[in-house]
Amino acid sequence: MNKQSGIHFIGERMGAPTPPGLPGEVVRIRDTVVAGLGDLLQGAFDAVDDSLFELANNARSNNEQNRYFEAMREIRIKRKGVEKQFQSAVVKLFNQPPRSGQETSVAAPVRQPTADSLSLVQNDELEEQVALNAMISKARAHFQSPLIQLQTRFSVAYPGESEDAPVNPMAPEHLCNAFASAAEALDIQIRERLIVLKQFDRYVVSNLGMLLDEANRILIQAGIVPNFRYHGKSGEQARQKAETVGLSTGGQPGSATAPSTASSTAPTTNYRGDDAFFEQIRQLLAGQRTLSGAPGRVGDPNIHIIGDAELVNLLGALPQLQASAPAGNLSAGDPVVIDLREAVARLLRENKTSDGKTPALTEVDEDLINLVSMLFEFILEDYNLSAPIQVLISRLQIPVLKVAIKDKSFFSKANHPARRLLNSLARAGIGWSASDEKARDKLYEQIHAIVLRILNEFDDDPTLFETLSNEFDQFLARENRKSALVEQRTRESERGRIKSQKAQETVDQLLQQKLSRHRVPDTVRDIILNGWSRVMFLAYLRDDIEHRWTQSVRLVDDLIWCLHPHLEDDEREQWVRVVPGLIKALRAGLEEVSYNSARLDEMMSELKHELTEAFRNHALAEARADDPTRAEPEIEEPSAIQLTAVQRQQELEDAAIAEYINQIDAIEIGEWVEFSLVNGASFRCKLSAIIEEADCFVFVNRMGLKVIEKTRTELAHEMRRGRLTLLEQGALFDRAMDAVMGSLRGKTA
Repeated sequence: MNKQSGIHFIGERMGAPTPPGLPGEVVRIRDTVVAGLGDLLQGAFDAVDDSLFELANNARSNNEQNRYFEAMREIRIKRKGVEKQFQSAVVKLFNQPPRSGQETSVAAPVRQPTADSLSLVQNDELEEQVALNAMISKARAHFQSPLIQLQTRFSVAYPGESEDAPVNPMAPEHLCNAFASAAEALDIQIRERLIVLKQFDRYVVSNLGMLLDEANRILIQAGIVPNFRYHGKSGEQARQKAETVGLSTGGQPGSATAPSTASSTAPTTNYRGDDAFFEQIRQLLAGQRTLSGAPGRVGDPNIHIIGDAELVNLLGALPQLQASAPAGNLSAGDPVVIDLREAVARLLRENKTSDGKTPALTEVDEDLINLVSMLFEFILEDYNLSAPIQVLISRLQIPVLKVAIKDKSFFSKANHPARRLLNSLARAGIGWSASDEKARDKLYEQIHAIVLRILNEFDDDPTLFETLSNEFDQFLARENRKSALVEQRTRESERGRIKSQKAQETVDQLLQQKLSRHRVPDTVRDIILNGWSRVMFLAYLRDDIEHRWTQSVRLVDDLIWCLHPHLEDDEREQWVRVVPGLIKALRAGLEEVSYNSARLDEMMSELKHELTEAFRNHALAEARADDPTRAEPEIEEPSAIQLTAVQRQQELEDAAIAEYINQIDAIEIGEWVEFSLVNGASFRCKLSAIIEEADCFVFVNRMGLKVIEKTRTELAHEMRRGRLTLLEQGALFDRAMDAVMGSLRGKTA
């Protein structure tokens, strides 16, 4: 009763009771999404407040400043109401999902304003609708694959729904329109409303990916179309694939034909998590027994078959694996390897039966023991598992074996609690590095506590795994929300920093090029490099808004031109026209960046003197024109030859890493990698952002904090040297079963 009440708490708190018959997986996704969107929306409103304050601070008039402050006040007063209304709308989307048309595999197309309706729409409303349409279109394109997968799974999960009338409460158009409706309560003008929508897009819509992935993960764990992969197929093809999996609307595995095994060279299967797959493995194990000549047990009067309950009791005699670990640290040392087959065989030899017959296992139990043994052999050799998690999971061999013996559906149910827990532990620990401070890490403490509870409390009741799995999923949801917010701030900070760095590099390079081609007095050089460069820096950053970059560069060109004498009358007339405006613009720009205000008048006086001297000095112009020493810098030729050699070497390097460049480009946001250092140390991190304008890849740790940034070429070199490894993030159990299937096929081929 308590558990059920906890599941429905968020929906009821939002004023929308959970309707009867709503699947538990959908309720769980709803509560996770509502909480996650609430956190993201708070960040969006905080950014709106910052933007309006900055606009008010830079306002050109009191009226304009008052307008921004009034908008800030209005939003601060009503933001809680908007947040609550938006979350209530999202709850309603899940409780009563709107159907989408058949013409698209994600959702019905966004209604675009037509020529007939334009006259009925006010300009402000039209401008807001255009912003919404752009936001929705971008999100649908960016998250196309997870949206299609999620729609297919939701259409299976919701009772009575199908691919003919697909549903997806998380479609961007539903969420964006829900927010737009909630934001109508804000009494603000169109410019401020567009700022609100822009920050909603930046902080909420752009981060939908993590919520879509979490929703897909929950449905996959529930066995709902667990192996759907998007390859640009049509909705009809996706429906046929879902039917092949053979799942009912309740998410339980149904009857399905065995996957094709026509190709003996392919060790992977088309799908996992059903009885057919488990029976296929048992047939391969039976083939091994036949090849080995093992005698049959049925009807042998000298054999005593050990039942499941008796076998579980025998397994209780095996030593507890935490005994080999230092007190309080189950992840210390190397992974613990137990030969389960030999251990069980020894127990059978030592066991005395009441009838004096030789004890033996059923073929099913023997197959289960072999499978669990091979499963942990893969886990203990899986490089993708971080070392601490690998050691912790290795200590669960005996409890998992007991679960498999007690509950025969362990291998045949994709959503078995023990399997879900193993997958969650492995997925959560993928970001572990040897340098992590485990003693103060909440995630490590949680995983360590789960393993310890299983070792101490498991009494042959598999419900303990379900309890721990649910608790761990709730813990991860909270931690993921926190890390996602930190990661978002990290991305924004890095984008700003890298853009600033790019701006500074561009300004420095451009000024060095211009000043190297002309002789400029030291006074003027100081003004340009130490003063006007700041103006150019800010103009570069604001160019997309104010278009001041071109004017700032042109002023440098005009200043250099004016510093050189001009003999022709038309040039001298142009000089007279340009200089006053040039001095005025230069002073205004320097004052704007608060450059050395104490010396500004003195420096401008010196500049005027230099300009006047240049205007008067005809002879100097002729002397410079005839000066033979100006041709001496031809000495650059050797360096040009040397540069050509470097370029040739660079071409060889580029050719060597070409194949690795393609692998780097295939890395997607959110994927984990491991970097190996020259000193033998290593660390794991996740790709958080690709900043194209700077060719920069930014990686973060589990907490969302930046750990390293590299260019595409640098990453390719790291991969070529074997210092960059891509980590496999698929479900641990599924990868292990694929490996087991491949191994068995190889042995029976």
